[in-house]
Amino acid sequence: FSAAELEFLAEDEMVEIVPNLRMDALNFISGDFGPFMPQIPAQVPLWLAVALRKRGKCTIRAPEWMSVDNLTRVLESERDSEKFQPLPFHYVEISRLISDHAGEDIPDMYMVRSLVEDIKDVRFHKISTGLDIISKDRTFALKLKDLSGMEANIIRPFVSRSLEMFRKLGSSEMIQDSDHVSGR
Repeated sequence: FSAAELEFLAEDEMVEIVPNLRMDALNFISGDFGPFMPQIPAQVPLWLAVALRKRGKCTIRAPEWMSVDNLTRVLESERDSEKFQPLPFHYVEISRLISDHAGEDIPDMYMVRSLVEDIKDVRFHKISTGLDIISKDRTFALKLKDLSGMEANIIRPFVSRSLEMFRKLGSSEMIQDSDHVSGR
């Protein structure tokens, strides 16, 4: 997937908005959202939140995982552990969309952006280190729990090439070896 495709998929994640107008329910293929009442929080897909925010019809509330306290804890845990910490599958895309379209709605948005970037960097380092170990050692299994969509997308080419190599080794060379052995 491209970065734009991952962002498109992330736009279906639900977020909380605070409307500043009264509006009947909106009916879409993906579901019905609303009715909307001023100052009454509502859950909507991120794409709808961004569209309403662009028109000045609402503010967007940051998800709980985007709080400075939570992101600080996640960053510390990422640094202290070899395991990936649980985050939403599209945490990078969601935080970027909210930052770009509703940054002024989010307290300490500068700090949130910085923490998300730091978390992303630590996780990329873990991925890079893991791929180095795999390429040097004879690793036959890999457990990748709690990867984000973007992170999975980054390692996809490596994993695809590795699986293709295993397929080729398993089919052509193994067959040739068995023919060679049985011909003796």
